[in-house]
Amino acid sequence: MLFRLIYDEALAHASYLIGCQQTREAIVFDPARDIDRYMGLAASHGLRITATAETHIHADFLSGCGELARRCGAHVYVSGHGGPDWQSRWVDDHSHTLLKDGDSFELGGLQFRALHTPGHTPEHLMYEVIDRPSGPEPLGLITGDFVFVGALGRPDLLEKAMGQEGVQEQCARDLHASASRFLELPDFLQVWPAHGSGSACGKSLGSVPQSTVGYERRTNPSLAFVGKETQFIDDILSGQSDPPLYFERMKRLNRDGVPPLQLTAPPVLTAEECETLDLDKVVVVDTRPWELFRQSHFRNSHWSAPGAWFPASVGSYIEPEQSVALLVEPDEAEHYLRLMLRIGLDRIVGMITPEVFKEAIPNCETSPANEIHAAEFQREIEAGSTRVLDVRSTEEYARGRVPGSCHVPYTRLAKHLDSLPPVNDEPLLVHCQGGLRSAMALTYLKRLGYNPVNIAGGYAAWVRIAHRQNA
Repeated sequence: MLFRLIYDEALAHASYLIGCQQTREAIVFDPARDIDRYMGLAASHGLRITATAETHIHADFLSGCGELARRCGAHVYVSGHGGPDWQSRWVDDHSHTLLKDGDSFELGGLQFRALHTPGHTPEHLMYEVIDRPSGPEPLGLITGDFVFVGALGRPDLLEKAMGQEGVQEQCARDLHASASRFLELPDFLQVWPAHGSGSACGKSLGSVPQSTVGYERRTNPSLAFVGKETQFIDDILSGQSDPPLYFERMKRLNRDGVPPLQLTAPPVLTAEECETLDLDKVVVVDTRPWELFRQSHFRNSHWSAPGAWFPASVGSYIEPEQSVALLVEPDEAEHYLRLMLRIGLDRIVGMITPEVFKEAIPNCETSPANEIHAAEFQREIEAGSTRVLDVRSTEEYARGRVPGSCHVPYTRLAKHLDSLPPVNDEPLLVHCQGGLRSAMALTYLKRLGYNPVNIAGGYAAWVRIAHRQNA
């Protein structure tokens, strides 16, 4: 048996390639859309991918199961649970099997048994992995978004991301029942989750890539409440992050069918081509450091911080039908291109290097980004400014806020524009906890016609100044 973890740091997403080295067949669990990574890995070990499986309909990236079926002829295994709303609708075009609780399938000398574990989603499965030449006992569990290292999958996404009102408590009850079942399993079983630290599919996920049932039994805080359903529900529903807006689109596409992927690098634009960009139709996604963006950027640009911030940001502020140009260092271009394709932003018309941007500046429509420090922010508040927007999380806002501020989490802005102050030329003072999320929100608000001003240092810096003045 060959076992390989393929990990995406930005999405904190883990896929697993498992192969039978006797028959040279392989299966990929929870693949992302750019499947060339899995194909190359399999080929390097003399394997061919003949099957693919999902633990559930994902919310944070586009699944590659359909792509593996199209390009490799892989047989698809998905859940047969979830009812008409949450069963995969795209699989009828491919060789597939709908799995129910307890169903198993084989791949060479390997056997996989599906266990229905609803809660994070109604259809969720985890898979026991059995290496039959080694014996009949399972080796480990592909747990998907059910059990993470140090956490459980959140049961509130259907309500918060999909707008299905009143379902999160029932999902939490289902998760409690699934967790009870998990604790009946042997301690020695390895736990291979679909996400690690930084994922929005749970809270306080650990950074260790895998665990065991026994270790989670002893250390996982949520599992400590199993057997106390009310406390379990209260604990699992509290403190969950505000899901990015693109989660809803990912869920629907992964259920109904992900468009075929064209993984080709867009052209690198020249300074002259930059000058002819229609900036009312093409959004430039700028990945340079914030200080450089502040000084000058293309009109209607979107700035994003790197790492896990990037998919959450561009996925929440850019629609799939919008054309995009990437302003990026050449050695980072493929990384950002793949991240955008993994969340369905396919209309990338070109790449712009920072050097080309410098050449294009004299003949392009550019502008700075407004930013003030916390001391000036305090003076604005003392002067009676009521146009203050807090883009921190709901939990952060509940712990403390600027008096009179409006609150919308930064990844939810596009859905709650009616909660914002009216668009006019007056400054809109935007803050988060430290100044990063508000900077990303500022670039979106500028595209809407606001005159936004970022607060450097954010709420944390303002609190220090306010406390000094009140001391």
